[in-house]
Amino acid sequence: MIIEPRMRGFICLTAHPTGCEQNIKNQIAYVKSKGHIEGAKRVLVIGASTGFGLASRITSAFGCDASTIGVFFEKPAAEGKTASPGWYNSAAFENEAHKAGLYAKSINGDAFSNEVKQQTIDMIKADLGQVDLVIYSLASPVRLHPITGVLHRSVLKPIGSTFTNKTVDFHSGKVSDISIAPCEGDDIENTVTVMGGEDWSMWIDALKKENLLAKNATTIAYSYIGPEVTEAVYRKGTIGKAKDHLEATAFSITDSLTDLGGKAYVSVNKALVTQASSAIPVIPLYISLLYKIMKTEGIHEGCIEQMQRLYSQRLYTGNAIPTDEKGRIRIDDWEMRVDVQEKVAKLWLEATTETLPQIGDLEGYRKDFHNLFGFGFEGVDYKADTDEVVNISSIG
Repeated sequence: MIIEPRMRGFICLTAHPTGCEQNIKNQIAYVKSKGHIEGAKRVLVIGASTGFGLASRITSAFGCDASTIGVFFEKPAAEGKTASPGWYNSAAFENEAHKAGLYAKSINGDAFSNEVKQQTIDMIKADLGQVDLVIYSLASPVRLHPITGVLHRSVLKPIGSTFTNKTVDFHSGKVSDISIAPCEGDDIENTVTVMGGEDWSMWIDALKKENLLAKNATTIAYSYIGPEVTEAVYRKGTIGKAKDHLEATAFSITDSLTDLGGKAYVSVNKALVTQASSAIPVIPLYISLLYKIMKTEGIHEGCIEQMQRLYSQRLYTGNAIPTDEKGRIRIDDWEMRVDVQEKVAKLWLEATTETLPQIGDLEGYRKDFHNLFGFGFEGVDYKADTDEVVNISSIG
């Protein structure tokens, strides 16, 4: 079929397998260009098919020569209907890893479930024995709790009062005001249950119980802080409460790994175009202004650049891992530079539908958004008849 992007709001309903494959190849080439990293050799990535999780898997494999198991929940193709981009990404990753002589297997299913945890445990036992690094990078909006059977939904809402600020429709470029009503009822509790640290802790407990964590094993989850302009809806909103819980969980996991000499960290990453961030009001406008500044300064990074820097300059330097006063790894350091944030704050006040094309990088935002779904890559013939049905070799 001829596959074209079909948009509905902040979601693209189609994905291009050849474009997704090109995306993987580009990221692999970047990691290889930066040289070998003496890091973990057996890596489990939970949430491995897109964004930071995918970039972590690529960096582990092609930076550290690691064997990787990736867990994700993606939709395979049906005839005449494309798969989700994460499916195509994972198929391409496995192909490239196997070509390079690297072990790579994947599990497709609900990572919150006991069944998928057991499947993963069985695979590690059979193939790797133990793992040295566990990356936790889930970004699901819902969680079916494996113990209670209750379906929890996260919400993106401020706490206490209505939030009003600017946002942009990144398709049309229209800048407008948006108001978000405050959370109510069980919104905070539900959001923490979905996006907090409980499931991360459950994964580590399950792996440790089966003796699948190597001596000095490390586990890392990802978080975001961001600027003052997004604070009310993000870090001081319902999602912020979940992130606080995630960050606190790192300390309790570290305590549970004392006998192994293991440690848990939260890495605070940069604002980037992901399927999750595109759904957050205010963030697309902030990112388009931020991109303009960081590209001008020569310090812009995408997911793969962030993860390669996390591994090479934070995790595996041979020295102690540097953290902030709250024990977090800060790879958002360039974004949060005082001069960068001062420029963003100034441009924010100037941002209108008319000025944004000059003062922001909306084109860069749109390109990155299209890239998420395999569109807009050089060297891909998007007019070609393309087979939408692609198998992941370890899943079939």
